[in-house]
Formats: sequence, C-alpha cells, structure tokens
Amino acid sequence: MTAHPFDPFRDIDRVFGQFSRAAASESRAMPMDLYRQGDTFVVKVDLPGVNPNTIDIDVDDRTLTIRAERPPIELDVSQDNNTWLSRERASGTYARQISLGPGLDLAKIDASYRDGVLTLTIPVAEEAKPRKIAVHTDQVIES
Repeated sequence: MTAHPFDPFRDIDRVFGQFSRAAASESRAMPMDLYRQGDTFVVKVDLPGVNPNTIDIDVDDRTLTIRAERPPIELDVSQDNNTWLSRERASGTYARQISLGPGLDLAKIDASYRDGVLTLTIPVAEEAKPRKIAVHTDQVIES
C-alpha cells in the first residue's frame, strides 16, 4: 500500500486538469493585441516560455502566419520527491494566422521578442497614406 500526502483538492484538480489538458491540446492559445499607432499597425502576441529561435513568421499572399514551439517541462519522476501536483501550462507548437488587408507595406514588417511578448510592426504603405493634392491652374489670379 502506498501512502499519499493529504490533499483535499486532489479529485477536483484531477477532473479540472483532465479538462484543461484536453482543451489546451485542441487549441493552443496565442493571445494577441492589435492597435494602430500613427502610420503603423502593432501586433503584440503573448508567447511566454518560447525559445525565440523557434519563432517562425511568414507572409503568403495577404496571410501572416506565426508559429512557435514551447517545450514541455520534464520532471524527473525517478526521484521520490518529484511529483506533479498540477500541470496546466500547455506545450507544443503554437500557430496563429492573421489576414492582412490591402494598403500595408508587407516588405517592411518588423518583429521583436522581449519578456515573452512577440511584437510585430506593420507599416502602412506610402501609396495608402492620405495626402494632399495640389491644384494647378493656368489662370492668372488677380488680387
């Protein structure tokens, strides 16, 4: 017979843990904020625990795809003191696609990763920016 330490939440945690693992494996969350800052659109994507070398960003036609890999935390269960009590953080491949509208300069998209947040800056194309058009005339204007 094996003795288990007293844990009044063991059964509840087990049921919710099974549910959250199933939900996490079906859709890997990649929370995102998107806003416009002057002539640039800014996308901020939460990717905590991701190795920046695994982040892959590409644009195909007008679809921007972000992929990243978060490795699982391996617990050495061969030692008696190491036991998972809760395991909610999903690992594996994360992916998200964003449809980009016309009027963006896709060749000048910039990406940076800091403190678990991927930041993309997408500038508005020069030809899509509002501009004034001068009116020319051959008339002589008298004052």
